[in-house]
Parts: sequence; structure tokens; C-alpha cells
Amino acid sequence: MAISTLARRKATIFLSSRYLYNTCKYSFSITRGFASGSDENDVVVIGGGPGGYVAAIKAAQLGLKTTCIEKRGTLGGTCLNVGCIPSKALLHSSHMFHEAQHSFANHGVKFSSVEVDLPAMMGQKDKAVSNLTRGIEGLFKKNKVNYVKGYGKFLSPSEISVDTVEGGNSVVKGKNIIIATGSDVKGLPGITIDEKRIVSSTGALALTEIPKSLVVIGAGYIGLEMGSVWGRLGSEVTVVEFGPDIVPSMDGEVRKQFQRTLEKQKMKFMLKTKVVSVDTTGDGVKLTLEPASGGDQTTLEADVVLVSAGRVPFTSGLDLDKIGVETDNAGRILVNERFATNVPGVHAIGDVIPGPMLAHKAEEDGVACVEFVAGKEGHVDYDMVPGVVYTHPEVASVGKTEEQVKALGVAYRVGKFPFLANSRAKAIDDAEGIVKVIAEKESDKILGVHIMSPNAGELIHEAVLALQYGASSEDIARTCHAHPTMSEALKEAAMATYDKPIHM
Repeated sequence: MAISTLARRKATIFLSSRYLYNTCKYSFSITRGFASGSDENDVVVIGGGPGGYVAAIKAAQLGLKTTCIEKRGTLGGTCLNVGCIPSKALLHSSHMFHEAQHSFANHGVKFSSVEVDLPAMMGQKDKAVSNLTRGIEGLFKKNKVNYVKGYGKFLSPSEISVDTVEGGNSVVKGKNIIIATGSDVKGLPGITIDEKRIVSSTGALALTEIPKSLVVIGAGYIGLEMGSVWGRLGSEVTVVEFGPDIVPSMDGEVRKQFQRTLEKQKMKFMLKTKVVSVDTTGDGVKLTLEPASGGDQTTLEADVVLVSAGRVPFTSGLDLDKIGVETDNAGRILVNERFATNVPGVHAIGDVIPGPMLAHKAEEDGVACVEFVAGKEGHVDYDMVPGVVYTHPEVASVGKTEEQVKALGVAYRVGKFPFLANSRAKAIDDAEGIVKVIAEKESDKILGVHIMSPNAGELIHEAVLALQYGASSEDIARTCHAHPTMSEALKEAAMATYDKPIHM
């Protein structure tokens, strides 16, 4: 059965129609080998973030002459420089401080006092970022990727004008251009981000002192993660959300438990609430709020306000209109199933096209796009892209939520297992959370897995692999898991889905 599945995988390219714009009118150019002209590249990648730098390295590995253009001057994009990596560094450091304050004594580790050295904490974060960006430059050298530091814009479908960081200008030519410029912070009307008192996620990663009070506008992944960082360090955190729920893409049952956990950590929530205006004329920030459905206005004061209302594709200054690249109403570049735009030789990947705005999704886009350019076959299934909220506990998911399965009218079964019944979680005194498995009733095929636990972002990948290969809940349940591990909770939840768990 496994062999036939693998054979089907190799023979079939499947990209979720939910996210990709597929039209047969788009043409596609294939390039093999090196360009004949000494100055012409086979592939030019605009953007050195997770999608762009991975695409560039993969292209070079496939024997294509490749140049990557990056305006920041350091590789890794938003994710590595001012996003995923620095936020995870602060999440880990702040969690260590919180544990020292509240949990160490339970394990027999006692000391008279503990304090935050914020400059040292920020220094550790910056060191991690610096080491990783230099590491990517090393990978470029190893794989012979030409790296141009500057801001690129189209002169033609095969020519990019680059204003270099040194102040000069050059023209980079390529048979295939890949747009991988990522996304930017979504602003809100009437709110000016100054990165001091009103900050984006970038500013929230670089505060020079711990605010006494922090208001987070937006209850998505980024807002909850950054709220957790500063809440652990001592800030009073209030999350204001226009919608009725936090993280609306999350499974409803898991979301409710997650919110209760965050509230126990003293994070406050104001849902169905609209920010009408923000006043910065005083020492702090005064927000005027009203119910999303309308009603009486109230005020809320804070030392710092974090605007975390989502992200938008970043294509500013590329001069896409000059070459006629089509975009949708949200500014996303439209591509076909091969990541080709309507302009021959121009491709796009990552946050600038429809689909989840996630670094690992962009990486998969980059590899698949380059494989198509090289005349091979690429594969990305957006329904199999995991999502993780890196709070504590973490929440990770892949596949469909119970609400989505219900909406499809599919008969299904649900199996759940709490970490309170998991021996490893109890042994380390960190047992808050649950695993939820959703499977089709007749076939037992897994449709979705949702995990709330410490390190859920690591545990989810067994479920990703299971969904990728069409596994059943019984397949996971009958797979031996080491004891004692947190992973056993997934095994038990799978057992609960098709039969009964042992330890509950």
C-alpha cells in the first residue's frame, strides 16, 4: 500500500485549487543548463527571504546560473531578520524567565530573586539573527549563487534594474525571473506606526524597556505571540479584536481551550471590538473603542500599542504594471499551477501570491517553482501546510477543522486525548493541552489534527506526514511510539478515533 502511494505521488502533481489561480492561457518558459550570454542568468530571484533564498539555492543545485537580489542587505527576509526567528528567541527567553519565577521552585530549584536583563535578552536574539543570516550567505557561496544587495524593479520581463545599497545601479538579466518579495505589515486607517509607542511586530521585537501596559490590536498568531513575550516579562496585556474569536482559522474547540489558557496567564481579551481612534498627544497612548456592531464608545490607555492586524503582499516599487503582471483585488500576484504569471518568463512565490502567508509555505513554493523552471515536476499541497502558534503551550494544526468538515457534509469521527493523562507531560509538570484527531467515518482517513501542548510545533509533523500519505487514524494508533514521550498523546488520540484509548 505504501509503495502504491509513493508511486502515485511521483506520478501526480497536486496543488490545491483553493489557493492557486490556474489558467491555460498562461504560457511558460523552460530553461535548461546555463545561459549562453556571459551576463545573462537562467534564474533571477527578487527577494532573499525564505522563499527567495531557497529558490535561489535550489536553482543553483539544479545547474542553473542564478542571481538573488535582496534590498535589505541581509538575507532571510522578514522571517529571519524581524519575524519568525527573533520572535522565537524572545519567546524562549521570556518563557525561561517566567519558568524561573513560577515553576523552578516546584522542581526544587530555589533562589532569592530573579530579574530581567533586557539588553542581554535582546543581544541574544540579535546574535541568533546575525549568525543565521551569515549562514545563508555561506550557503550562497557554497552553491555559487550570485548575491546582489539592492532594490530591484522591472525594466522588461527579462531585465531588472537594481539600485544597490552602495548607491550605484546595475541591470541584471535573466531568462526566468522569480518574484519573492514577501509581505509587509497591514496598517489600519488613522493609526500611524512610529515603532516607539505604536509599533508593528518589528518594533515589538526591539522595545528598549518593558511597558507597564501593552494593547495588541489583532488576535492572530503574531499578536498573541508578542503579547505573550511582554506579558511574561511583566506587561499588562490587553488584546483588542474586531472579530468574535481569536485565531479564527483554528479549530473551534481547541481555540476555546487556548483562550482560557491565555486568560489564566493574565492576558485580557476584548473581542467584537473596533478601534475608532488612537491619541498619542499625551505621555502614553489613548485608544477610543466601540463595539464592532456599533454602540457606546469607551477608552483604553496603554504605554505601547502593537498593531497586528495581518500582513499584505509587498510588491511596491517593482513596476509590475510596466510589464503587465496581473494581480487580484488584494494585490496578490496571480499565478498558474507552475507559479508562472501571465507574463512569459516571470514567476512568483510565497506571500506575494494567494495561499498561507507562512515561511515554510514560501520555501515549498520556491523549490517547486524552480523544479518547473528546470523542466522537472514540482509539488505543493496547501492543504498540508501546518500552522503553529508559538505561545506556551503551542497550538499546531494541519488539515481541516471540525467546523470545515461539518460544512462539507462529511460523516466523521473525533478522537481526543488530554496531556493530563500523558506520562511525560505529568513527569515534567507541563500537562496543559489536548490532541484532537478528525477522521472520515467510513474510511478512517485522517482529515485534520490539532494539538495544543508544549512543543506542539514539533509534534505536528507526524500528523502532516500521515495526511500527506492518506493514513488512517488506525495507522497512527498501531505505530509504536517511544515511552515516555509527548508524542504518545497523538497515538492515544488516534486510538480514541477508531476505537478506545488505553490511558483514559
